[in-house]
This record gives sequence, structure tokens and C-alpha cells, in this order.
Amino acid sequence: MKQILVLGAGKIGALISVLLSDSNDYHVHLADSASGAASAVVNAHGNANLTAYELDASDKDALTTHVKSHGIDAVISGLPYFCNVQVAEVAREQKLHYFDLTEDVAVTQAVRNLADGATTAFVPQCGLAPGFISIAANELIKHFDDLRSVRLRVGALPQHPNNVLKYSLTWSTDGVINEYGNLCQSIVDGKASDVLPLEGLEAIEIDGTKYEAFNTSGGLGSLAETYGEKVKTMDYKTIRYPGHCEQMRLLMNGLNLNHDRKTLKRILENSVPQTLQDVVIVYAAVTGTQDGEFREENYVNKVYPQMVAGRLWSAIQITTTAGICSVMDIVLQGDNTRRGFIAQEEFGLQEILQNRFGKYYAHGGSSQTSAELVARGEAGNQRAS
Repeated sequence: MKQILVLGAGKIGALISVLLSDSNDYHVHLADSASGAASAVVNAHGNANLTAYELDASDKDALTTHVKSHGIDAVISGLPYFCNVQVAEVAREQKLHYFDLTEDVAVTQAVRNLADGATTAFVPQCGLAPGFISIAANELIKHFDDLRSVRLRVGALPQHPNNVLKYSLTWSTDGVINEYGNLCQSIVDGKASDVLPLEGLEAIEIDGTKYEAFNTSGGLGSLAETYGEKVKTMDYKTIRYPGHCEQMRLLMNGLNLNHDRKTLKRILENSVPQTLQDVVIVYAAVTGTQDGEFREENYVNKVYPQMVAGRLWSAIQITTTAGICSVMDIVLQGDNTRRGFIAQEEFGLQEILQNRFGKYYAHGGSSQTSAELVARGEAGNQRAS
């Protein structure tokens, strides 16, 4: 049984630890610096393959000691993006496999540098976006003889928006602010370009529902580098309900809160509720030449909250966790040929969807499960025994 250290017992770390420990192939060490955070998850689920630790990953010596004393094989960082470089350094020094969820471009480059010449796998940007969206887009790309455009669109949205932002905090507030505030990689007229966040506003209609999409940072992952010379246009945008972008421009640009992110975080967390009743939209569109004709192919999916281990988990928890767990499972259960830096697009779409963890991306879900559980008062108990 492989020993997996999961850092961070938050929304995503909790489900990662539950999924992996329930597989009976992994013993999970769930660690968090907050007193009682990891133990609450472990006590709620009562799995012998899941152990809680109070550990501050920013203390490099403490992290190294834990890794060495417990025979850790791989580390999954569910920490904020700014914590990941030091975790990756420990992974390289101790010859561990490394996986993270970061959307931050600079952090990913630092991890890539650390991975140079490594005998283990370093796989940053796992999860949904970046992550699964790159895998889905790459599958479409391979169907074309020549490429013209690649458009990636992802949104984690409340099913029932009723505030001025038409949004709920479904994942890391730090991550959302980082995406909305940093420059965005894209390819424009065949050249790599940095474009402004919260710009490039466009309208999208999926299954009769109208959305908007706009530039955000990090979601493109390494796909632009992989195909940069072969495509005229490539970009990533976040999907929201109409009107959200205008409100965020006011907060971040008009009120200058992009330069006071601690205040912005406090405002959002005090004003915007969390929810388990969300929906994740995954949309990839590729145009180019097939058999001498100009064509378009799309991958479109909506993922809803699902029951796992007897509890309801939100769509963003499900999709992010399914992404990183399937990638880790493929690497660790494979033939040990994946080493060094591994881009998300090196994994095949069918390889992910057929994996025991990737199956949660299957089409055909609905909001019925979450609606019924909420109506019966049986939701929101992810950390209750």
C-alpha cells in the first residue's frame, strides 16, 4: 500500500483523502496546520487507511521529517498556490512523486525547474482548470490535420444564483482572486501574448442558458507551449452568469482591490456564501482542417454534486478531486516511465475517463441528488460523524 501525504484538509483535500483511502490501494496521511482540521475529516469517515496529522508545511524541516519517518511515496498539495514551491523542493530532495492544483504560472515554472532530471514525476496544475480541460482539449486537437483555434472555457457556478455577483464561493478564495488579478497567457495571431484579466468578455449559450466568459489567469496550463506554433488562436476564459464580470471589474479595478487582496478576500468571504449546490461547466472548442474541410469539434459537459462515501460533495470538489486523483493513480499504478515534469496534455482523455477516479466526469448528471438531499436536511455533513 503506497503512502500518500495530502497537504491541506480543506474542501478539496478532504475529498482527495476520502477517495484515495477508500480505494484500499493508498494509505493517506492527511495533514493540516490548523488544529483539528485533519482529524475532523478522519473522525467523520473512520477509514483505517486514513490518518490525521497536525503539520505546518511551511516548516521545511518538519515536512522533511514527516516524509522521511513515514516512508511517503507521493505528496499531493492542496495548499494555496504560494505554498507549493517549498513542498516541491522537499519532494525533489526526498525523491517523492509530486502533484498540485496550482493555477499560478510562476509557481508552475518553479516546479518545472525543480523537476529537471528528477527520477520521480512532478505533475503540477492537476484538477479542473488547469488540468482536465487541457486533457479534453488535447483530445480534440488530435482529431485535426491543421489547427486554427482552440478555446477553453470552464465555470464553477451556483445552481441558483441570487446575489449581485451571481456567484458562490465554491473553492479557494485566494485562487479566485489570483485568477481574476493576474495576466493571462494566450495565443493571438499565432504569437504568445499576455492579455488582461476580466477582459475579452463574450456571450455563450449552453443548453439554452446564457452565460458570459472572460479572460482569467492560469487555466491554459502548458497547452499554449505545446501547440503554440501550430495554432492561430488559443485562449482560456472563465464562465460566469451575465453581469458578474462587470461587478468584479468594479471591485478589482474601480476600487483598486487587486492591489489590496487581503481586503478583497475578507469582503468576498464575508459577503458571498458557500454552497454545495453548484454545477461545473467544461467547454472546449477546436476549429481546423479535417479531410480538407474547415470543421469544429466541441467537448461540453456539466458536472453536478454527487454522493461519495455516503456524503454529498459539490461539483467543484468532485471535478477537482477526480482530476488529481486519476492523474496520480495513473502515474503510481503505471510502469514508472513517467518521470520529471509531466504536462496535463500528456494524459489521454479516455485514459482519465476510464480510471476509477476519473469516472466522476461521466456525462449525464443532474441537480436532482443535491436538491433531494438539501430538502431532507442531509447535506453539509462532510466533517460530521
